[in-house]
Formats: sequence, C-alpha cells, structure tokens
Amino acid sequence: MSSSYRRVGITLGLLVLAGTLQAADLPTGIAVDKERRAVVIEAKIAPRKIDDPRYKGEIYPIEVIATYPFPRGQKAHETVVTMDVKPSDIHKALESLGLKPGKPIRGDVPTPAQGAEVLVYLEVPGEAGTKRIPIERTLLDPKTKKPMPKVKWRFTGSVMTKPAPDKEEKVYGADLTGTLIAIFPVTDETVLQTSLTMKEEKYLKLETNKDLLPKEGTPVKLVIQAAK
Repeated sequence: MSSSYRRVGITLGLLVLAGTLQAADLPTGIAVDKERRAVVIEAKIAPRKIDDPRYKGEIYPIEVIATYPFPRGQKAHETVVTMDVKPSDIHKALESLGLKPGKPIRGDVPTPAQGAEVLVYLEVPGEAGTKRIPIERTLLDPKTKKPMPKVKWRFTGSVMTKPAPDKEEKVYGADLTGTLIAIFPVTDETVLQTSLTMKEEKYLKLETNKDLLPKEGTPVKLVIQAAK
C-alpha cells in the first residue's frame, strides 16, 4: 500500500474514532443533533428571586441566558435558564458540528466578540405541543414592553482561568463561573456572547417575558444551532 493511501486510511480512522469519542463523551443533559447542526441542552426556567442575603430580596436585570443554578452559578440571579452541564462540554459539542470558537471580550473594548455565528432558542412544552421561541423573544424591557433587539450570537469560547492565584494551573473559565451565554461583555468566562457592548448594558435592562415562558422550574430545552 502506498504511503498516500496509508495516510488517507489513518485520517479516516481518526475521524471515525473522534466521532465515536464525541458521542460517548457527551454527559447526560447534552445532545448533538447532526441533522439540524444543533446542540440541545436540558435546562430549567430560572428563578428571578434568589434566597440569599447578598441580594437583599432584589430582582436584578437579566445579563446572561444560561448558567449553573444557585449557588454554583455566579450569575444565577440574572439568568433566563439554569443547567447542570459544564460549559466546556457544550464547547466540545459545538466543535463536533464543525463550528470554530473565536475570542470573547470583557468590558468596554473597541473589538467585538468573535466566533462562529449561532442561533439560540428555547423549546418549551405547551398544550399544543413544543413551542420554539427565539431567545430574544423571551426577554423584554419591562418599561416599554418591547422585546430584546435582534442580535448576533457568537461562539467565542471561554478564556482560561486560574482557580487558585498562587498556582499556575489554568482551567476553562466558564466551568468555574457556570456562565454559558452572556448578553453583555460583563464576563469573558463564557462560551457565547452577543454583538452588544457595555454601552448598551447601561440602558438595556431586560426582564423575562412571563407571557411566553412557563413557570419557574419548568424543564425546557436550550438549543444552540449553527447559523449557516
């Protein structure tokens, strides 16, 4: 057998093995839909009021879409849904669809978040069957009642973070914070970000649309789908 045929055979073998490992490595709560080119995550509608003295009973505007539940999730008091799977596993699932991560941003910087464009929506149970709701429609300005403006969602991937400042070891930052999707660049320890900046964060205060979403604690599916 020629060396070129051997290389092709090895490459194909590695691709098959990689696909097997990706399917086998998926933890409970994540599914890859190859036909739709989407990652489907088991989630729950998050509580808007957290029983913690630090928050003094206040309800904070929504800044992220998905994170770990309280108390593990650093932004569990300002999210639409919670999930129990690691953001790094969702990152791997998105890569298995051929999507390439870019670069997250944090704070008021001139360069926008970079990465493959994706669509984000919820699949919500209803009397007439499952409803698919674009994530922007699940949020609104409580004063004007207008929905969140249409944005681009980017698969940025997370920065690497030191769990302990006195050690050199770094881990996937979003696994520490629990943040999967951030609306504003308030953190770069996340997997997805939007095209919005910190300038919009100053005046765009969002709340969940209770007319569209089921009650808190209801199981739903969070879907991240390739835009193209």
